[in-house]
Amino acid sequence: MNIILFDGNEYSDLLPLTFTRPVAELRMGILTFTERWKKILQTEKVSFLTRKYLSAKYPVCIEDNNWFINPAYFPNLELILSIKNLQKGESLFSEGELIASNLSYEDFISRNFGRKVEISPGSFHIQYPWDLFSYNRQAISYDFSLITQGRNSLQLSDTVKIIGDPSRIFVEEGVLAEHVILNTREGEIYLGKNAEIMEGSMIRGSLVMCEGAKIHMGSKVYGGTTIGPYSKIGGEVNNVVITGYSNKGHEGFLGNSVLGEWCNLGADTNSSNMKNNYAEVKCWNYTKQGFIKTGLQFAGLIMGDHSKAAISTQFNTGTVVGVSANIFVAGFPPHLIKSFSWGGKSESPLFQINKAFEVAERAMMRRGAELTETDKQILTYIYEELI
Repeated sequence: MNIILFDGNEYSDLLPLTFTRPVAELRMGILTFTERWKKILQTEKVSFLTRKYLSAKYPVCIEDNNWFINPAYFPNLELILSIKNLQKGESLFSEGELIASNLSYEDFISRNFGRKVEISPGSFHIQYPWDLFSYNRQAISYDFSLITQGRNSLQLSDTVKIIGDPSRIFVEEGVLAEHVILNTREGEIYLGKNAEIMEGSMIRGSLVMCEGAKIHMGSKVYGGTTIGPYSKIGGEVNNVVITGYSNKGHEGFLGNSVLGEWCNLGADTNSSNMKNNYAEVKCWNYTKQGFIKTGLQFAGLIMGDHSKAAISTQFNTGTVVGVSANIFVAGFPPHLIKSFSWGGKSESPLFQINKAFEVAERAMMRRGAELTETDKQILTYIYEELI
C-alpha cells in the first residue's frame, strides 16, 4: 500500500501547531499520527499531501495505487478494515467529510472521489489543538497495546515504588529510574528508550516518556501526559502533550496544554488552566480569526514551535502562542501571542527573522540537531506570508 496522509479541513483549525508540520506529524499518545499508521498498516511507504510551503520537507510519493488517509480521524478496528477494504475508485466518507480514498493522484486532486462509501467510524476526531490533550488518555492506552503486544518489558530498579498493576508499566532499553513512585491505577506508564525519571518524582498514569525524555527531581506528573522525544519537565504537570525537544524543566504548573517542538518555559512559568468563574474556556481559532468556545472547563497553553517564555511568565487560561515568539515582558501576556512576537504583548514588535534563526540554531545544536535551509524557508514563509 502506498499511503498518503493528507491534510483535511482540520489543518487550519490545528494552527499554530501545523504552521510547521502536516497534521500527520502531530503527536498524541506515544506516537505521531504518521508513526501510528505505519505500525497499523505495517509499511514504511508513507508520505504527505500538505501545504506547498511544507512540501519540500514533507514530500508526497505518488504511485499507480494510492491510499489517501486523513490522519485527523483516530484509528479503530472498524476504520482500519474499512480503509483496507476500499476498492480502486472508492472513497470513505463520514457525515460528508472525506476520511480515505483509493484513487489515482489525478482523481484525488481533482476531487473525483468515485464511489462514495459512508461509515460511522466510531473513533474520535482531532479538529482543534485542545483535542490532542483531551483525547490523550485514550491515545496512550491504544498505543500502549499497539507497541507492547507480544513484547517483554525490562525490569525497573527495586527502589521504584509501584502502586497498582505492574503489568501496566512498559520499560524500554536504557531507562533510568531510582526512588520514584509510579501509580498505574488510572492508566498505563510507557518509559521509552533512554528515558530518565530523577529521584523523588511522583508519577500517576497514564504517562508516556518518549526516547531520551527526562523528568527532573521531585516532579509531580498527573495522567494523560506525553513527554515527547528529548523533552524535559519539572514542577507540576497535568494532562500535557509535549511534541518533542521542548523543556519545562523547572518549578511551575502546566496543565491541559500542548507544546510544539523546540519550546522552552523559563523557571517558575505557570499556565492557568481554569477560569476563576469556572466558565467554559475560549481559545483563538486561526480559521475564524477569533476566539471560539472549546467546550472545556480546563484548557491551558497551546504553543507553536520554537517559542520561548522567560522566567516567571504567567499565562492566562486558554492562551495560544504562535511560532518563534519570545515572551519576556512583565504582566500577564494576552490570550493570543502572535508568531515572531518580540516581547509577547499585542503591540510588541516582530522578532527579526535572522535573530530567530540564531536562537533556533543554538537551541537545536544542544540536541545535536540542525536548522536546515528547508526549515529556514518554512519559517521565512510563515514570517512573510502568514502573520
